[in-house]
Amino acid sequence: MSVSTAAIDESVCAPLPVLGEDVRVPLVTGGEVAYAALDYAASAPALRRVWDDVAAYAPYYGSVHRGAGYLSQLSTDLFENSRATVAEFLGCRADDQVVFTRSTTDSLNLLAAALPADCQVFVFETEHHASLLPWRDARVTYLNAPRTPAQAVETLERALAARDPYGPALVCVTGASNVTGELWPVGELAAAAHAHGARIVLDAAQLAPHHPVDITELDVDWVAFSGHKLYAPFGSGVLAGRADWLREAEPYLAGGGASRKVARRTDGGVDVEWHTTAARHEAGSPNVIGAYSIASACKALKEAGFDALVAREQRLVAGVRAGLAAIPQVKVLSLFGDDAPRVGVISFVVEGWNSSHFAAALSAEYGIGVRDGLFCAHPLVRTLLGSDPQEVGECGAPEAEPGERSLNAIRVSFGAGTPDEHIERFVRAVGELVREGAQWKYRTEDGRCVPDRGTAQH
Repeated sequence: MSVSTAAIDESVCAPLPVLGEDVRVPLVTGGEVAYAALDYAASAPALRRVWDDVAAYAPYYGSVHRGAGYLSQLSTDLFENSRATVAEFLGCRADDQVVFTRSTTDSLNLLAAALPADCQVFVFETEHHASLLPWRDARVTYLNAPRTPAQAVETLERALAARDPYGPALVCVTGASNVTGELWPVGELAAAAHAHGARIVLDAAQLAPHHPVDITELDVDWVAFSGHKLYAPFGSGVLAGRADWLREAEPYLAGGGASRKVARRTDGGVDVEWHTTAARHEAGSPNVIGAYSIASACKALKEAGFDALVAREQRLVAGVRAGLAAIPQVKVLSLFGDDAPRVGVISFVVEGWNSSHFAAALSAEYGIGVRDGLFCAHPLVRTLLGSDPQEVGECGAPEAEPGERSLNAIRVSFGAGTPDEHIERFVRAVGELVREGAQWKYRTEDGRCVPDRGTAQH
């Protein structure tokens, strides 16, 4: 089954309360305004529910799996219950493992370190660098960007049919693009992978905060995501899925917690028996608060009604797309076309504008936080912009001056905590900047476009 928006509940809920919703920021034109955080794809604001849960637990914090004292025992229970909550949120199978990591990047590097010998990896060039780059010790086949979901499946099937049929293989694919927001045909890709004897890992960093993810229903082998995109702070992430490759691999980190028994040998060496559970890859004192914050966010999203959250977000997506479509100078970036289902992540360029200049003006003159750059997906953005792969352009550090062409794009992203007013202000601001230009002069400083203080444009 594919991830789709076809069966969402059309009821609409209110935005979920998030930290920072009352923050006001100064404008270069004078006064201040409530900050419109529209960079959810980078880091979503923490849900107030998550922050309240963490604050209630904080006085009872203790090191897990190590102490006989009450707080250590309580913290251990909370940590392991958080693991169970995440497993339920993801629809894990009975024998799946949930490993707590630092981020999606950390999760995929952990899986890369656990690959069997001589494993072949297949990954589309459209992936975020977290999915594109960890497979350094494997035989990697990079697949060209598809232009339809069906072409993605066909491309993968051709590549898998030509592979060595006897060795292990892994497919890595995103659930929702961090550049275009478009949903990928995960279920069909998983079926293609399994039909050719390969496994598949789903990068759900941009999918899990916006749409239910069910490992069993999608029939993927692993899922990776980050807490800081799922409305949970504290540098935490998850790798969940099949246990065998993880159990048979050397521990990701060697140390306390990963080892069951350590003994000196008569020859002076050390014998180690490693855990076979998730603890095998969680050496050291774990990020208990980070794991608990992820579990709290999972509960909050389920209790709010994920279908209603999806329906509301789709209304916001439609509003942004309609507003941008009404401005001829704006080009929205897309792989699969206007009709492709997508989450609240939209990237675009504006004719006659340097993307960094445009993003700086949105911030300084309207109090709107978006992102500009290549979004740690350089091959994809360059493909979408139709540029040569060798042309200059860096993630978050454009070299063009304000007004000059840049090889970067602007990304607006939003989610469960976004008020309607933030979307309305954004669409209005884009239109005004295109029609009237910036009110302020800008300059490049340390690779960033910033307001030139005290020098209004007009």
